[in-house]
Amino acid sequence: MNSTTSCTATLILFRFTGEDRPGLTAAISELLAKHHCSILDVNQAVIHQSLLLGLLVQIPSSEDAERIIQELQEFGTELGLKCNPKRIADEDYDVWVDGQGKSRFILTLLSRSVTAVQFHAVSSMLADQGLNIDVITRLSGRPPRIATDTLTRACVEFSLRGEPRDSSQLKARLLDLSSRLNLDLAWQRDDAFRRSRRVVALDMDSTLLQAEVIDELAKEAGVGEEVSAITEAAMRGELDFDESLRKRVQSLAGLSESVLPKIAERLVLTEGAERLLTTLRRFGYRTAILSGGFTYFGNYLQKRLAIDHVYANELEIIDGKLTGRVIGPIVNAQRKAALLDQLASEEGVDRKQCIAIGDGANDLPMLARAGLGIAFHAKPVVRLAAEHQVSTMGLDAVLYLLGVRDRDIA
Repeated sequence: MNSTTSCTATLILFRFTGEDRPGLTAAISELLAKHHCSILDVNQAVIHQSLLLGLLVQIPSSEDAERIIQELQEFGTELGLKCNPKRIADEDYDVWVDGQGKSRFILTLLSRSVTAVQFHAVSSMLADQGLNIDVITRLSGRPPRIATDTLTRACVEFSLRGEPRDSSQLKARLLDLSSRLNLDLAWQRDDAFRRSRRVVALDMDSTLLQAEVIDELAKEAGVGEEVSAITEAAMRGELDFDESLRKRVQSLAGLSESVLPKIAERLVLTEGAERLLTTLRRFGYRTAILSGGFTYFGNYLQKRLAIDHVYANELEIIDGKLTGRVIGPIVNAQRKAALLDQLASEEGVDRKQCIAIGDGANDLPMLARAGLGIAFHAKPVVRLAAEHQVSTMGLDAVLYLLGVRDRDIA
């Protein structure tokens, strides 16, 4: 009896490469089916019409493995494909099966344009950490051949297996690469929560909007520079938020409420804000503004962007003028975190299914409470403390961290 037709099945990895066209996979699998083979693993990718197809096949002991290998190579040639077979030892397969219990992570690379320098730096860092790259996927659309003035988006997602050798060193490397190579890197554990986010909470000023609304109000009151300096210090975490807010609002006393709609109309949304919120709504996410700013402007954005919840500070207005006080408890760092928990409870989800996005020190507790906390174009103290950051692209880059592809939106 031929050794290949002994009592044990034969494991072969078939790798096909060549020009892609419809029907190739069907034709190859038809031949395997004729010989009663089992497909233990499969991976297929097409890059610019070039096919990369891998099939890990178990050939039953009742079949002649050598003949099947030869048939597939000859059939591949007929199809215009190169077939490269590789025998897999039983013990190697067993090790591979045992590895499916290992931790899995997702690393998302975000940039205006992915360069070879960036790609090499990231892949080398992963190798240094002993992590195996299972799959690399491009989530962004195909870039134009000739550059234009239009802002571009580029995203590559790495699916990884294993535990990093040094988690602290890994985070430091991620921050270092981000600052040196003009990219963002988001590291997430690939678990059930990562694939089932349901609620997105956003800070308003300098996150959803390009401005700090209180600074715009202060300009109208003639105290713009003074208030702007306090705002910057508060967002860097250098001042007590409650005290700084009261001081800034106090400087607005006597300002006519008629300026509020004028300011609202001139506010500019952050790049990608509308695309992000439109897409989230389409996919069934619930959205909220959790802001240390003011309800008037939060409600304005709620109507404009169809946001589900708004929590912010209420300006006291008497006889058509701002009194220089806020009504009720201040939405500070601790309250933002508590409101995130409240949102999760109201929407019936685990807080790990929540995403929080903000830029200031008063956002840090909220970012830490969320399953995915993102520092967006944030102050240095926030970038260092937050688990994830987006600093090179617009708000719609958050969609890539959810695994959304450009083609899912188009």
